[in-house]
Amino acid sequence: MRKPQIDYAAVFRALPGMVALLTPDLVYADANDDFVRLSGRTREQLLGRYIFDVFPENPNDPAAAGMRETEASMLRTVATGERDTMALLRYDIEDPQRPGVWQEHYWSPVNAPVLGSDGRVALVAHRVEEVTELIRAFGGPGGDSRSRVLEAELYTRARELQEVNERLRRAHAREREVALALQAAMLPAPGPSGQHAAAVRYRPAVGALNVCGDWYDLADLPGGNLAVAVGDVVGHGLAAAGVMGQLRSALSAACRVADGPAQALEALGLYARSVDGAESTTAVTTFIDRDDHSVTYSSAGHPPPALLHPDGTVTFLDQATDPPLAARPEHLPRPQARTPYAEGSTLVLYTDGLIERRTEDIDTGLGRLADSLTRHRQSDPETLADALLADLLPATGNSDDTVLIAVRL
Repeated sequence: MRKPQIDYAAVFRALPGMVALLTPDLVYADANDDFVRLSGRTREQLLGRYIFDVFPENPNDPAAAGMRETEASMLRTVATGERDTMALLRYDIEDPQRPGVWQEHYWSPVNAPVLGSDGRVALVAHRVEEVTELIRAFGGPGGDSRSRVLEAELYTRARELQEVNERLRRAHAREREVALALQAAMLPAPGPSGQHAAAVRYRPAVGALNVCGDWYDLADLPGGNLAVAVGDVVGHGLAAAGVMGQLRSALSAACRVADGPAQALEALGLYARSVDGAESTTAVTTFIDRDDHSVTYSSAGHPPPALLHPDGTVTFLDQATDPPLAARPEHLPRPQARTPYAEGSTLVLYTDGLIERRTEDIDTGLGRLADSLTRHRQSDPETLADALLADLLPATGNSDDTVLIAVRL
């Protein structure tokens, strides 16, 4: 059977219902025929223009909130890469034939991300159900008193729902602020550690609900050596931040008395079994030995550290990986491996927010990290850390926390 040739541009134009495509800056990129017809604007009046220049808020309605709510929804979609469904919304539009005359409209909008090849939001698909006629049918001219009461009740309930959503959003924002403050208090101050030049970066997730439990630690060891670790607690919010603090402190102490990183992670795994919410936490620990120029490492289900050699080649330390903490019923010894390094190499540890994207295989993210490391191989740790974040994180922010440590060896 011959595969049909589909003209997707024609399909988009013919879609039933109002659908528009906007850039992450909220500029119209395209609109289907129903959107043009029902919005009362020509295609030329839409394309290439900022949405709220085309559809400003009604200046005669001091209670109007449609523009603010629509903008917030679209920007959440851009920032998180997630679909955002809005409550029933009143948003009046100006009659294009009669400037200064505003027509009452009711909309039910949904904003959905369209991802580009790099995994970032390239467009926002803005679908709108026009329900003005339905509202008018219940309470417009000629409608009976019962219909008017029903329309008023519908509108009141929609407003109440919007107010509840706004209160929830503010509550989540307060929780986010507290969780971020808790994380900052429990994580060590970034900066040089002993004889090693180290740079640390922590980027919280975008969105009120997405504060996570990523952590890092640098522990001085005897002989001027250094233990470097990062970890990632499953979950979000204050609970994850609290678990993170317990595990980070326990691993920091274990590294100072253990014979190697595997033994330190074994101790942490036993401790994690007694901490609610610690199950399936990932962590990786490295011991840097300056005397024999080696890195010994062990990973509990965490993305592999990257070793950037002076010549620009990159080795991922992936030869000692085991399941996450408390993920298996019985306790077993964990593996560890050792690799040499040349003077001037850089060790990079990170959490999955740096490399993982929902639409990609993890190898794609690791390849992107390796390419960025190679390009910036001459940089000092501070400059390198900033360059990696600029290269690898979405410009609008990430939906997952990101921890990054770069240590010059």
